[in-house]
Amino acid sequence: MSWLILILSGALEAVWAAALHRTFQATGRRRVAPASLFLASVLASMAGLAIAMQSIPTGTAYAVWVGVGVVLTAAYAMVTKAERPTTARLLLLTGIAACVVGLKVVA
Repeated sequence: MSWLILILSGALEAVWAAALHRTFQATGRRRVAPASLFLASVLASMAGLAIAMQSIPTGTAYAVWVGVGVVLTAAYAMVTKAERPTTARLLLLTGIAACVVGLKVVA
């Protein structure tokens, strides 16, 4: 169960990163809906990480949490055309995802 919570918390990291970007997007003015989503998702993400760390070693849990967040944030940026999906970027993100899976296998 801790691993599922950790993966979901990593996914919430991607949500709060995207919401943070949208909070101050273009106009420079703060927008309430994305700011609220940011706050809710960052709190839930951190809470899930804290729960998962009760049974998963800290270094492993943090690396997996960040890895999931990085891969999903970058994927979102590519889908929304904020970043280009270059071959190098896709290969490197695949490497991060493989490392996250590897941490699960050895933990």
